[in-house]
Amino acid sequence: MAKKPRKTSSSENEGVVQKFNYSRASPSVRFPHLNYTDNPSKTRLENNTNFKEVYDEIARVGEEDLSNVNDEGLEVLGRTKAKKMTKLALKRAKDWRKRVQFLTHRILQLKPQEFVADVLDDKIVQMTPTDFCYVVKSLGQSSWPRALEVYEWLNLRHWYSPNARMLATIVAVLGKANQEALAVEIFSRAEPSVGNTVQVYNAMMGVYARYGQFSKVQELLALMKERDCTPDLVSFNTLINARLRSGPMSANMGTELLNEVRRSGVRPDMITYNTLISACSRESKLEEALKLFADMQASKCQPDLWTYNAMISVFGRCGLARKAERLFKELQTKGFLPDTVTYNSLLYAFAKEGNIDKVKEVGDEMVKMGFGKDEMTYNTIIHMYEKRGQHDLALQVYKDMKNSGRCPDVVTYTVLIDALGKASKMNEAASVMTEMLNAGVKPSLRTYSALICGYAKAGMRLQAEDIFECMRRSGIRPDHLAYSVMLDTFVRSNDVRKAMMLYHDMLRDGFTPDSLLYESLLRVLGGEKAEESIQKVIKDMEEISNLTPHVISSILSKAGCFNYALKSLRLAISEGYELDYVNILSILSSYSTSGRFSEAIEFLNFLKEHSPSSQRFVTEALVTVLCKACQLDAALDEYQKNYSFYLSDSGFGMYDTLLRCCAETDQYATASQIYSDMLFNGVEPSDDVCRIMCLVYCKMGFPETAHNLLHHVGKNSSLEQDISLCVALIEAYGKLRLLEKVEDVVGCLRQKRVVVDRKVWNALVEAYASSGCYEKARAAFNTMMRDGPSPTVDTINSLLQALVVDGRLSELYVVIQELQDMGFKISKSSIVLMLDAFAKAENIFEVKKIYQGMRAAGYFPTMHLYRVMIRLFTKGKRVRDVEAMVSEMDEADLKPDISIWNSMLKLYTTIDDYKKTVQVYHQMKEDGVSPDEETYNTLIVMYCRDHRPDEGLLLMHTMQSHGLNPRMDTYKSLIAALAKQLMVEQAEELFESIKSEGRKLDRSFYHLMMKMYRSCENHSKAEKLLVMMKDSGVEPTIATMHLLMTSYSSSGHPAEAEEVLNRMESMGSDSTTLTYSSVIGSYLKNGDYNVGIQKLLEMKAKGISPDHRVWTCFVRASSLCQTMEEAMMLLQAIKSAGLDLPVRLLTENSESLVMELNQYFEKLQPLEDDAALNFVNALEDLLWAFEQRATASWVFQLALKNNIYHHSVYRVADKDWGADFRKLSGAAALVGLTLWLDHMQDASLEGFPESPKSVVLITGTSRYNNISLNSTVKIFLWEMGSPFLPCKTRSGLLIAKAHSLRMWLKDSPFCLDLELKNSPTLPETNSMQLVDGCFVRRGLVPALKDINERLGLIGPRKFSRLALLSDEKRDKIIQAEIVGREEKLAKLKKKGIPLRKRVNKFRRNHHVREKDLSRSNNT
Repeated sequence: MAKKPRKTSSSENEGVVQKFNYSRASPSVRFPHLNYTDNPSKTRLENNTNFKEVYDEIARVGEEDLSNVNDEGLEVLGRTKAKKMTKLALKRAKDWRKRVQFLTHRILQLKPQEFVADVLDDKIVQMTPTDFCYVVKSLGQSSWPRALEVYEWLNLRHWYSPNARMLATIVAVLGKANQEALAVEIFSRAEPSVGNTVQVYNAMMGVYARYGQFSKVQELLALMKERDCTPDLVSFNTLINARLRSGPMSANMGTELLNEVRRSGVRPDMITYNTLISACSRESKLEEALKLFADMQASKCQPDLWTYNAMISVFGRCGLARKAERLFKELQTKGFLPDTVTYNSLLYAFAKEGNIDKVKEVGDEMVKMGFGKDEMTYNTIIHMYEKRGQHDLALQVYKDMKNSGRCPDVVTYTVLIDALGKASKMNEAASVMTEMLNAGVKPSLRTYSALICGYAKAGMRLQAEDIFECMRRSGIRPDHLAYSVMLDTFVRSNDVRKAMMLYHDMLRDGFTPDSLLYESLLRVLGGEKAEESIQKVIKDMEEISNLTPHVISSILSKAGCFNYALKSLRLAISEGYELDYVNILSILSSYSTSGRFSEAIEFLNFLKEHSPSSQRFVTEALVTVLCKACQLDAALDEYQKNYSFYLSDSGFGMYDTLLRCCAETDQYATASQIYSDMLFNGVEPSDDVCRIMCLVYCKMGFPETAHNLLHHVGKNSSLEQDISLCVALIEAYGKLRLLEKVEDVVGCLRQKRVVVDRKVWNALVEAYASSGCYEKARAAFNTMMRDGPSPTVDTINSLLQALVVDGRLSELYVVIQELQDMGFKISKSSIVLMLDAFAKAENIFEVKKIYQGMRAAGYFPTMHLYRVMIRLFTKGKRVRDVEAMVSEMDEADLKPDISIWNSMLKLYTTIDDYKKTVQVYHQMKEDGVSPDEETYNTLIVMYCRDHRPDEGLLLMHTMQSHGLNPRMDTYKSLIAALAKQLMVEQAEELFESIKSEGRKLDRSFYHLMMKMYRSCENHSKAEKLLVMMKDSGVEPTIATMHLLMTSYSSSGHPAEAEEVLNRMESMGSDSTTLTYSSVIGSYLKNGDYNVGIQKLLEMKAKGISPDHRVWTCFVRASSLCQTMEEAMMLLQAIKSAGLDLPVRLLTENSESLVMELNQYFEKLQPLEDDAALNFVNALEDLLWAFEQRATASWVFQLALKNNIYHHSVYRVADKDWGADFRKLSGAAALVGLTLWLDHMQDASLEGFPESPKSVVLITGTSRYNNISLNSTVKIFLWEMGSPFLPCKTRSGLLIAKAHSLRMWLKDSPFCLDLELKNSPTLPETNSMQLVDGCFVRRGLVPALKDINERLGLIGPRKFSRLALLSDEKRDKIIQAEIVGREEKLAKLKKKGIPLRKRVNKFRRNHHVREKDLSRSNNT
């Protein structure tokens, strides 16, 4: 019989492929634990899905199992001649199965050149028409040609009457054998009486359904109705199957198909539902599947195991493995036993989300239940590992599969090759292909396509070409993908000849390139100036691809063939084609992006002339073209210029483009204005426009406006369920901490969607985290764990961030442990988040612990991590840790960036290690890192701290020459340093330069300058500065006037200070004790005690109560009075004013004074300006000066107890042998020193401090009320002959060797009695005297001056010996010392030995000179 020619499918040309037989419908395989004994027939797996299609009801015709017959029985049946039976007896015979099996066996044993008639004509067995149906069906399972031959033999017999059952059987056999043309021919030539039956129509519809020819099935269904043949449920099930195979499911298709079945008066059965749910599973349509499942239960159609398998599969495909697992447990409670399909579907669900542990667990359970891992199980696991990029594990599973006796099929090999190709591991992919061929598995089209794509991706063009040719030689016709990849490969390599040859082959095989491929091909042809080929391709696009002129123009324009594009479009317009404005805009956009704006405008003018109705379009198009050319300003100008065009019924294309362009360039306010114009002009916004505006309002911080807009348009659109919009709303509300609104958005979404997207959950958790609501964030996290989707790393990080924001850092470890117990692996980003949190809290211990754990877990630090840790260690002054971090970076081949270098510079500057600062700076320059603004600012501050502002000025000029400007704090540091060094000219020059730059100077700058003028006693400049300050708009405060006042008072000009006070009062400023204390202190310092007392009385008369400032002034002045009479006069004055404690401390010796003084100290402590410290220091000076030193001792200890003096003054009890006297007055330091010596004497008796330690006394370099603490303590110790010497490397330190100190404390007569005692009577004169800033014993002053003037600086022991001598003896010894020095110098000169001045090495290297930095800059 002649076969009608037809277009063969790609599957037919793949040749004979080794099929994977999987008997999932057989009870003995599905339920091995029930011990079924039957030997199931093998059924073929039709497609590579995760589970078998529910039932093959579509092509089933009287499906009945054939029993097995052994060979002996067949021989007996063949030797025995059957008796002639009547038709009735034949029908009643019970041996029909043996007869069918016998005849089938005899026919299949025929050689290819033999005919069926050779067996059938012998009439070995007597057969009924029904028996012949079973023979045809049985033959069809092995050889459809033999089945067709039996059918033709029967039709040629005069005794045979065609029947519907036989016709349906042969049609079904041919359909299963992919012989659609033969099936159609047999159906079309059948007699109407036979063919016009439901059974035959169903079989033919099943054939069409196999190829997804839905229209053909519809035609047959209509033909049935025309011929009064009522369709049954099988007909409608076939119709549903055909529709599902014809293309992807549309929205609500399942429900519509069910309703169509019901409208026909047929009730859907289990097969109907299972078919639809299976289709939903294949296309991952979860919501549709859930609706169908609910409808099935509502219709009282009980789900079976296939239904549950399909539902588990759809949950797995949609990434809801937890729900799939829950359904797996549910089916067992319903009495169903899971089969291999169930387990494979569940395993696929966990494999898709990459849950390796669960995949292993399901696989183990599958084996435990007796199923064993089959090919599909292994394929799923291999695919999972390949998706995760774990190719080694995938290959290991592949090896395990072969070792377990399972034969890898074409799917296995294809998955491996595809994954390896995507990972650019082409050598491994080629090896797998070789194994596949060696195993006798013939590659499919997908296999070849995967290998070709891999080679193309890896840029291995020749190998891709070889595989492509090999595929064609093997008889497999390339599909569209293979042609497209190869054509794209040739195009990318600019091989025009091969590209055009392949292009022609592609067209010949019925495939056409898509628009992008046409574009690439034309671009290459245009580059080669192949005009003929371009014209040929254009002709093919018109005639073969049936593309419209506008689409062709768009492709040509994108390919850069602008002349052809314009020519094509002009022709279309001239011939009156209906304009496709979208394509025109695309062409204009291509012109714009290529910079051919003049041609685009010229074309728009042409369009205006030939299409008068497109005037508005031309105007809008011009705006759109400018937008797409990224010329938004020009587009907005054009929009404003032609605003009148848009007042009526304007389209929204222009608005859409304008709004999108404004949103992309962050011009949100402009976008909002354009949207308002759009609404005003009556233009209905599209969903896309509304989406853009919702995002714009969220970016502007107006989520409520966006929410209202979304709610307004959401009734008629799907925008309310748009995930990106919901996420944007949640994020915007979260930033504003409007958590109720956030929960409202999520709640509405959960009501409308069965499953909420993971992005929404993550945004919700992040919103809670930004407000520090950990409990709510954890509740959302738990909901995700329960209902899905599974939390991700972002979810976990947001959960941890909630604790960080709430300040509950201590709970981070607890949450981390809980997450690990739940099976989550803590990612590197989570660890970095924790480390950042502890770093911001400056918890160095926890940061180091996390960092070490991170390294132990195999996570390597990044530059950000190093930056954070070095910044933290810099704040904590952890020098060794910073240096260790930099060393680690060097080992990891990471170069520190400018941020890290700046942190190191700050660190060494902060700890005053200026030498190391220079080394770091030199190293930074050697690494090629240019200093930035932060670098220069740090170095300038370093100079200021090192008391070298002149070099800081030079560096500032260098900085400005590089276009960098110092910070205001840097300027302030420079001025302060210059002021301390009294470098008035430089300070004034810098001050004026800052003003000339137009910078706004705050009050502190003026105060610094005023302090400098105060120190220089330049009062006129201070007055001028005050005027300048007012002219600059900075109003003087009381502090400013006080500075001016103290400027006068400190320089001994109390009258001018009083004048400033009067000026303040005339300006309306209220006088305070601060201002009066300055004036009173000035008079008292000048010795005008009566005037000072008068000002005190005047202050009281004005209603100003004296406070601690006034008391301190009077007590301090009393301590410097020459006589007791003057001191008592001042103390009596403050006693009359309200404070009698100082007088009583001098004159009384009562225990009640301790309590009263303690109460007064407690009253002073909360006050500002160190009120308690200043008052105690003044008291100590007074008591020491008038020899009430026992009282001074307990006052000192009372101050320690009340934390007025810091406890680190001395801590001998803690074996801290040093002492720190900074912030103490001269007398207070002497009291503390005496107490410290007393404690140290006790320690020395016990052998402490141990050698070779040194003992350090810190005095500092500052002056307290013009008293140098360093000089005062040094002279006191020198007088006692102590072993303390000045530190050679740092000023303000006195150092003694531990052994020398112990010996001195034991043997020195000065240390025999260190107890502080009060003088029995108050002395008439002050026992102390202020000499050159040194608070020294009055009797020592003459000797001190004599020694210093004649000998200069000498050792403490020599000084002690000289100070104790009488004037005459001292004079003789000093004179002898001078003569000895002169003789020594004379001898050295006579010998010619040059005299060298001793230079301190450390100081020479310690400082950073500008020339060093300049040298670094030059290198």
